[in-house]
Order: sequence, then structure tokens, then C-alpha cells
Amino acid sequence: MQRINLLSPRLANQIAAGEVVERPASVVKELLENSLDAGASQLDIDVEQGGVRRIKIRDNGTGIMKDDLSLALSRHATSKIITLDDLEAVCSLGFRGEALASISSVSRMHLTSQAENEVEAWRVEAEGKDMATAIRPASHPQGTTIEVRDLFFNTPARRKFLRTEKTEFAHLEEVVKRLALSRYETGFRLSHNGKQVYDLRPVTDQLHAEHRLATLLGKKFIENSLTLDVEAAGLRLWGWIGLPTFSRSQADLQYFFVNGRVVKDKLVAHAVRQAYRDVLYNGRHPTFVLYLELDPSTVDVNVHPTKHEVRFRDGRLVHDFLFSRIHKAIADVRPESDVAPTGMSESASNGAVNYDVNMTEQSALPLSNRAASTSMDWMRTASSPLAASEVRGQLDGMGRLSDYAQEYVSKTEEVNTETGEVREVSPFVGVGGSESPFERSEEGYQAVPPLGFAVAQLHGVYILSESEQGLILVDMHAAHERIVYERMKTAFYQKNISSQPLLVPINIAVSQSEADLVEESGDVFGAFGFRVERTGLESAMVREVPVILIRGDVEGLVRDVISDLSANGVSDLMESRANELMASMACHGAVRANRKLTIAEMNSLLRDMEVTERSGQCNHGRPTWAHLSMSDLDKLFLRGR
Repeated sequence: MQRINLLSPRLANQIAAGEVVERPASVVKELLENSLDAGASQLDIDVEQGGVRRIKIRDNGTGIMKDDLSLALSRHATSKIITLDDLEAVCSLGFRGEALASISSVSRMHLTSQAENEVEAWRVEAEGKDMATAIRPASHPQGTTIEVRDLFFNTPARRKFLRTEKTEFAHLEEVVKRLALSRYETGFRLSHNGKQVYDLRPVTDQLHAEHRLATLLGKKFIENSLTLDVEAAGLRLWGWIGLPTFSRSQADLQYFFVNGRVVKDKLVAHAVRQAYRDVLYNGRHPTFVLYLELDPSTVDVNVHPTKHEVRFRDGRLVHDFLFSRIHKAIADVRPESDVAPTGMSESASNGAVNYDVNMTEQSALPLSNRAASTSMDWMRTASSPLAASEVRGQLDGMGRLSDYAQEYVSKTEEVNTETGEVREVSPFVGVGGSESPFERSEEGYQAVPPLGFAVAQLHGVYILSESEQGLILVDMHAAHERIVYERMKTAFYQKNISSQPLLVPINIAVSQSEADLVEESGDVFGAFGFRVERTGLESAMVREVPVILIRGDVEGLVRDVISDLSANGVSDLMESRANELMASMACHGAVRANRKLTIAEMNSLLRDMEVTERSGQCNHGRPTWAHLSMSDLDKLFLRGR
């Protein structure tokens, strides 16, 4: 056994570098965060060979005083915190004081700086050696320039783990992109091997902020996103969320910032995923650039060496705030006459989407001739006795749904006459007529609704509608499916979810911590019709379950909910299971393909879409309608050339 020895400063720094400096992108992140903390309004980044050979960053911040230059390269030396109180309410991006020491221990570093209100600049150099450094005069304007050369030159084993130049630069570019999205008031210039990649000027208004977004994330993101800015309970959430139809196969266009710090947090991811749950196609991921602002003392940023993770003091409050605001923004999207629609092809998209997500009421369109959506329940939407029989099969498999579900089956089965003939029931009410406010006169329509007026049905699948701007195509089954589903959910939750006591309660063996969680979360279970009680140190009992899930795997669901509560502080599994069943029933109850509709029925469906939440997507996340403007149609036929 060897004796215990004190590590040399150089070796200690190189060990610390393993946490701080993973690749060139890590170096750029640490240095840029220092520059931003120094109040820089302009950052110039020049790299060679993906940053392995050379990284040079210049800022116009407050600079470093001569007497502090030596300390700047020492471990645990920082100007950003002094006491524990400072650490508990960190407002700066960096605060640990390890970045420069770690970087200088595995590279050749030159640091030149002129502090604010000083007349001279000074330069310090370090080349992977111990921290004894020499300071000499230099020529430099106010601010700091740091040059890092030959990364990992003295740790060849670490250098072998670096990827190709293209890959390393892609990681580095992503770091610059994230920081540029976090600081709109700061300009960023990025060059690679002498070629300029970005020249982002400081911005102060919405228009230029969206221009920066388009430059960094692509024009399509801006064209297919909603703006968001809401406040409640000391929290503010603002930014952009992508339309459900602008989803991705990977979670590669998701940026979330907490007090200006980019984070990847499980609680945040869960809240956003839950908000998009009803409108995303299976396996797709939403897109967003969101900013959460809250009291720094209510969030702990010191839980991970890379500072990518945070911990909220009241995680449940944050989760519910994020979910409710994003969910409402998506739900409030309505077809508008002056916007590009959801579900359009990229080639057909020319204008920017401008949905109003601050709407607090349903569409103000005059719909006096159709039954109000609040009074028209989903029981009147069956298209044929076949739909009723399919739903009967669903009910037999899952147990009795509830009184209103039984009434739905009864109503739809009444269409069989005594002679056995089948009479189709119209899935729509409030059809157009002489009282409709949307009438055509010799001069044209008195008013044109967002989705226009139906003119034809194509192959029994699509509705063709004439709008003010061009042609609207609607997938009638997908659109009606969403309408039926939303009405089912409204009816289900307005009844406060019917529960049924179990003749034989289910006893579940759990750990002590899980039993504690059950005891604390009675309101969570109760909100969805469950009554789960703690019955011992390591046991719980399920006494009541919601009627809609009575034939399901109750014990498995309760265990999953407990696990979800333990991991995220919240759970949506019970709601998810209920929604899955209702979505399946809505699919069966919606008007089927090849069903011939009258013009009045088609127009009634269009009007329903205009006042139904999330009507841009069916229950499976597919788009329900698409738009071709007159300009798009003219291009197809080369008009105007």
C-alpha cells in the first residue's frame, strides 16, 4: 500500500479537466459563459480544425485586472460568488472557478485583458504546466481575448477520444447556437478555418429576434411556430413552440432556458411531452425554444458539473405551469383566414404562421345556425350502426364506461328498423340554411369563415373548400375524429370521472418510501376516480377505480403512477389510459371514409373544426387540413409567366 500524497496542482487540474473539458465545444462553452458574465455585448469566436488546433475568443466585457490575472488561472478562484448565500441564488452562468485552470492544464493558453477604467492591457500564458505564470504588458482594447491551442497535447489518451474535425465543429457550433439563443442582446461571430459561419448582430425587438431564430434554426421553424408569453405564480414563460405538424423524428430542435441558462431537465421534458401528447404522431418529438424566468433562489443550478441540469424548489408548481400554458397555447390554435394552415407541405408554405395563442375564448364567428359546441354532445356523432357495434366491443373489453357511453350506444343502435334495414344517421347537426351568416350574394359572400365553404367531396375522403385565399383540403375522417374525441373528453371530465368501489379491494406491497408517496398523493389519485390508501408501513390498498378503467390492469397502473410520481413529482398515466380508450372510441365513432356527405354536412364539419381545440390534428397526430393559396395554384399552372 502506497502512502497518501497530496496531488500536484497540475495533476489536480488535469483530473478536474475530465469533468469540465470533454472536447473543444466544452472549452468554447466555458469561455463564452465567462465573457457573457463579464457583460460582453460582442463575442468573436475563431476556431481551426474543429477547435482542436486553435480556439480564439474575444469579448468587449469588463476585463480582468492585472492583479487578478494570476488568480484567474487558479482552481476555485472566481469573482462570481463569495458566500453561501451567493451560491444559493446564482445569477451568473459560471461560478465554480475551475474552467480556466482546467483548460490551461491540457492546452497552451494565452490570456490578454484590459480591465475597465485601466489604461494598460496585460497578458498571461500557461502551457499545461503548474500554475506559476508570468505577466507582461500587451496591447488590447477593453475586454478579454483567450487563445487556446493544441488541446490535449499533453494528454494523448484524451486526444484519441476526439472525433473527426467535422463532428467536433458540429458540437462546437451547437454550443454557440445555444448561447446565441440565450442572449439576444449580444452579438456573435463564428469563423471556422477562416470561413465565417455566423454573424449575428445584437437584437432588441421581436422581428430581429425571429430573424436570429430563422438563421440558427431555419426559416421553417419560425413559419410553423406559435409565440408564447405568460406569467403566473412568480413564473414567466415565453418563447416559441412548434406546431404539432412541425414535429421531428428526433428531439434535436428543443431548447429550454432557465434564467438564461440552457438546461436539459427531466421535469421540463415531461411537462412539454405531456402538453403535446394528444396531438403528436407516434414517435415524433415537438420543437420549441422556451425561456423560463423565476426567482434564482428557487432553483438550484449546482447539481451537475456541466450545469446542464437544475433542481426546482417546487418542481410540481413548475411542471404544472409549463404543462398548462403550453397545452392551452396548442389548444387555442384555430384556423384563421390570414394564416398558413397546419399540415401543409413545405413547398406550399410561403407565409409566416401568425396564430394568436393569447385567445381566451372560442372563435367569435357567428354560428347562429349550428348547435353550440358546448350543448352538442358526442352521443350524436355516430355515423352508422357499425360504429356503435365497434364501440360496444370496446366497452365489452374494458368494462362499462359510464352512463353517457351507454346512452351513446343505445342512441346509435336505434337506427335499425323493425324490418332490419339500416338507416344512416347524419354525424352533423346545425347544417347550413337560409339563416346562415355565410351566404353568397351577387357581390360575393357576406362573410367568409377561416376554412371557407365546401364545394365538393373527393373520393369520399377529402372535402374541398373555397376560402378567401385559395383552396382548403380537409381529411373528413381525421377532422371528425378530433371533434368527437374533444367532446368525449369534455363530457368525461365534466362528470368529474365516475368511480366504482371494488368488491374485493386490491392490496399492493410497496416500499416504505412508496407508501409515504401514496399517503401524500391522495388528491392525485382522487382526481381520476381512484381511492388508494396506505394500510401499513409497506402496503397500500386500492378501494375505488374509475369506471372507464375497471377492467384494466389496476395494480399495474397504480404501480406505474407511483413510479411516475417518485421520478417526476407528477403523473399523467391515469389520464393517458382514459384518453387512449376515448381516442379509440372516437376513431370508431367518426365518419368513415367513402361516406357521401351533403354540402350542408360538409360545411357543418368545417364550422365545428373552427371552434374545436386542437382541430389541426387528429387523435393520432396526423394533420386534418391543408391549404393551397391562389399563389400556389398559379405556380402549378405557370400563370403570370
